[in-house]
Amino acid sequence: MGNEVSAFAPASVSNVSCGFDIMGFALEGAGDTVTARLSDFPGVRIGKITGCRSPLPAEAAANTAGPPVLALIRECAPGAGVEIDICKGIPVGGGIGSSAASAVAAVVAADALLGTGLTRDRLLEFAIEGEKIASGAVHVDNLSPCLWGGFVLVRGYHPIDIVRIHVPDLLWCSVISPQIEVRTDHARRILPKEIPLRDVITQTGNAAGLIAGMFTGDIPLISRSLEDVIAEPARRHLIPGFGAMKEAALAHGALGCGISGSGPSLFAIASSRPAAVEIAAAMESALKETRVPCTTLVSRVGGNGARIIS
Repeated sequence: MGNEVSAFAPASVSNVSCGFDIMGFALEGAGDTVTARLSDFPGVRIGKITGCRSPLPAEAAANTAGPPVLALIRECAPGAGVEIDICKGIPVGGGIGSSAASAVAAVVAADALLGTGLTRDRLLEFAIEGEKIASGAVHVDNLSPCLWGGFVLVRGYHPIDIVRIHVPDLLWCSVISPQIEVRTDHARRILPKEIPLRDVITQTGNAAGLIAGMFTGDIPLISRSLEDVIAEPARRHLIPGFGAMKEAALAHGALGCGISGSGPSLFAIASSRPAAVEIAAAMESALKETRVPCTTLVSRVGGNGARIIS
């Protein structure tokens, strides 16, 4: 591939309301780009970091793009040296897979640069090392759609078992990202340690209903399954204007609306692109009452995954 390779990895929505840590889908139009080049110095060095509002760690071991490449080199290319530049196209701490995108783009670029020819399953194993930096936990509901694209179910973690889910063509998504940061590790700490059995039953039924609705194209079933009774009640207070934005989305025809990842981004599912555009405008208008600025993204549900771009 030469002495320099660039890879792009997309933003993603994770949890998808009822699928905490087990569901996610890729978005179009936003993502991170990582450029990897050969270096005379063994290991990994961070070069330029651009596109972010606040400084990110320049030390490879502390940046989510670094550990995946370090692990790949250690196991597959001992003694190799790689320098990486990171161009952030996803806000840090925004809930649409910023840390996952950097980790995935870095390991995809390094794999191509070093000619290791790894499968996506193996790349995922290395990318996990970056997600550990961000949240201190192993969860791949952002990493897997970012890597494969589409809509992904994480059926199990021991071992990790990834299942690709059919996406009806007409599904679109509106994402509103308030310009505040919610730290993933904090958002995980405030989750309930014990969950009533009735809530487990409700959440499990919704998750099963959502998957069934996706495969059969049953839009009403998808709509009534997009409910989170576990994470959302604990996290909604972290997001300015949460109630008003969700109410606006549903009033304008959203099939469902919830927190993307740990927040503060909210996503709303729609049955057409025009509907998604209208819903995004309504949510953005509702957020204006809080005077918190935001960015807006309208995307197909389940865009393309990570790829080499040069």
